[in-house]
This record gives sequence, structure tokens and C-alpha cells, in this order.
Amino acid sequence: MRRMVWAAASALVLAMGCTTSGAPAMTVQQAVADTRRPADNVALDATRKGPEVLAFADLKPGMKVADIMQGTGYYTRLFAAKVGPTGKVYAWSPEEFIASKPERYEEPLAVLSKAYPGLVIPMRSPFSDLVFPEQLDLIFTAQNYHDLHLKRLAVATASDMSAKVFKSLKPGGVYLVIDHVGNPDTVDAPNTVHRIDPAVLRKEIEAAGFRFDGESNALRNPQDDHKLGVTNPAIRGKTDQIIYRFRKPK
Repeated sequence: MRRMVWAAASALVLAMGCTTSGAPAMTVQQAVADTRRPADNVALDATRKGPEVLAFADLKPGMKVADIMQGTGYYTRLFAAKVGPTGKVYAWSPEEFIASKPERYEEPLAVLSKAYPGLVIPMRSPFSDLVFPEQLDLIFTAQNYHDLHLKRLAVATASDMSAKVFKSLKPGGVYLVIDHVGNPDTVDAPNTVHRIDPAVLRKEIEAAGFRFDGESNALRNPQDDHKLGVTNPAIRGKTDQIIYRFRKPK
């Protein structure tokens, strides 16, 4: 009987467009239309599939999330709009990346924190020192997971990161990963073409304790044969990409 009452109450909350916290729910369309998004971000919606990724993430008002290795913050801004003023978005860049590309990883931290004061929290640290101040509902990374296998990083960087993400999430929390698809027979794909075999990525993340929870085909492109480097003009911005959702067991 209690389950029936709870289900009925939950259905009523959804119908009213609110979450259990009482905060008004924002639709994906409303988040995409957020006026704080600059024009160059909006122009990327067609290729980066922000609306589709946001829908797949299924964020709610008040959620606490992190965009790790956030780059210019395209997805960070969408997450900030979706979780709203009662939520929080941590944008973290590793010192190892900041040292080589400050314009991509360091400078956006200042821009994002100024655009979303108190909502987007900038963070930076070495990979080994990443610790969030609270447990999170979702951790996200886009086009970065393969970089954890770069030769200039410690061999265990990828496995260590998966363990840190697992520890940082609440039970039931989501790890959402986007990356360029590599062929299984491409030698050292992360370093040669900046891609990764999806089966390798999945195996590594599941080894940390995550459960595979589904995928979106929004960024798949069957015309990409996975042989070109992702910055090659012939394929840049049009690579075949997986969007995998992993969940920390409750």
C-alpha cells in the first residue's frame, strides 16, 4: 500500500513539473534556450548534440554534478542551466592539461565562474589530488577519456580516475562519458588518433565497480571509419562518438 501511495505521489510531482525538492523543473528546451549561453556555444548544438546529451543525462533541479576536463565549457553551461540555482556544477581541469593548454582548460574556468557565480565552481588540481567537497549525482566527461592513456601520464591514470569518480558519486549516481570511437586493431589509438575502442573504455570503467546503464546514439556517425585522427579536417567535428552511461550501484 505504501508503495502505491509513493508511486502516486511521485506521478503527481512529475505532472506538476516539480522535483521532490520543490524546485521547478526546467525542460531541456528551456535549458538550451538559457540566455547565458554565448552564440558560439549555441552554434555547436547541431554537432555536439547538447540537447540530446542533456536529455540522456536526466538532470534534475538541485542536483550536484561535475564536468571533468571541461574544456571550453559547452556542456558545463547546459548542466548549470538544467540543475538551476539550487544545484551546483563543479568544473575541474587537471594541472597536467592546464600546463600544456591553458587557453582550453584554465581560462574557461574563470569565464564560467564569472558567468555562473556560486553555481559553477571552478576546480584545478593534479590528477592524483582530485577530491570533490561533496558526493555528486553525476560526473561527466566529453572527448577526454582517451587522454587518460596519453604516454606522458602515469600508466594507472585511467584506472585511478575511474576509482576517484566511483568514490565521488552518491549510490545510484551516474558517470556519463562521451568519446571518439577507435578501431580495436588500431595500435595505441589514444596517442596516434586520439580515439579509444569502446569495449576497452567500458571494461575499464566497469572494473571500478560501475554498472553499464545504457547508451545514446546521438553522436554516432557510420561514415567515420575511425582511421583518421580526430583533428583531421576531413572528420573534425564529425567523428563517430559513443555516449555511455554508467551507474554506481545503490
